[in-house]
Amino acid sequence: MCASLLLAPKKGKVQPGAMEQVDALLQGDRLALARILTQIENDIPEKRRILDELFQHAGNAHVIGVTGPTGSGKSTLVNQLAQVYRHPSDGLEPARVAILAVDPTSPFSGGAVLGDRVRMRDLSGDPGVFIRSVATRGAMGGLSHTAAEMVTAIDAAGFDVIFVETVGVGQSELEIARLAHTVLLIENPGFGDDIQAIKAGILEIASIIALNKADRPGVEQTELALRSMLEMDPSGLPAGHHGYEDSTGEVTRQKDQSSWKVPLVRTVAVTGEGILNLVQMLREHLAFLKSSGVWQTDQKKRLRHDLEMIIREVLFQTWVARMNPQEYDQALDHLLDRTISPYQLAEELIASDYAAKTPAIHLK
Repeated sequence: MCASLLLAPKKGKVQPGAMEQVDALLQGDRLALARILTQIENDIPEKRRILDELFQHAGNAHVIGVTGPTGSGKSTLVNQLAQVYRHPSDGLEPARVAILAVDPTSPFSGGAVLGDRVRMRDLSGDPGVFIRSVATRGAMGGLSHTAAEMVTAIDAAGFDVIFVETVGVGQSELEIARLAHTVLLIENPGFGDDIQAIKAGILEIASIIALNKADRPGVEQTELALRSMLEMDPSGLPAGHHGYEDSTGEVTRQKDQSSWKVPLVRTVAVTGEGILNLVQMLREHLAFLKSSGVWQTDQKKRLRHDLEMIIREVLFQTWVARMNPQEYDQALDHLLDRTISPYQLAEELIASDYAAKTPAIHLK
């Protein structure tokens, strides 16, 4: 959830056109969903009210984050997974599937580079599949700033499974652990310096690991190394269940040894090998989340994090709006002259606003 939601004016209603689009989205109108996603991405003034309406209809979809190094086969694998969900062979009802693919941003247009989406052309024409590309627009962590808001809109539209494919920056995609219920990490045999995922905590966010391109040489060594790393985790849990920052910015971790153990599945996405087994693991993880109560616990953690981020931004913007711009610049000059530290200045600025209830700044 973006902090700008609460920065829009509180009075007034959604424009009639936007409200009609919300109603159409809730009725399953794909065009209305596409338009609302564009409005969310463009941060239009009515966005807050649109999301206010959609929020109460969301929270039901299984959000699966798909991450891994660039070139690991994420798009091809998601294409295969979506087809199995749409055409299950075990008698289950076909699921409505949405794919939110976060792509690198063009340095010229600011839009998404859509090269990977051509690998999903097999899904085109299926009314039960919705695919949307979104640019990162400079956001770190493998996601865009509006990804969570777009997932809320897609969820409210009634999709059962939402794949969020990250940009593929490898080691900095930890944001997906907050957004997704299940994090699918894709690795390849002999990729880079044995296992790229080990370096900066990317392995710990995985709920399931897919060893893709398993027909390549070195798959046994890579699988052995991955299993060894998983066994070294004292909690036995993926960070998708415990990798959340609390209000102090610290990452909290559960230590329940009896909880979910990260499975490792070999796949060859281009041929479909191992895809059925991988879908079964995804379904089992969803069942675990709901039967263990982790689903509700994680939802509360996500919502708390979103709320705290919004409160911080709203408080800051409210405080800035009350400050005299000239006196604020004066205060920054003292900072530039190094006559006061940032912490001391922050304390004095806050004290002058809330205690004295005046924009005047009294520096020592």
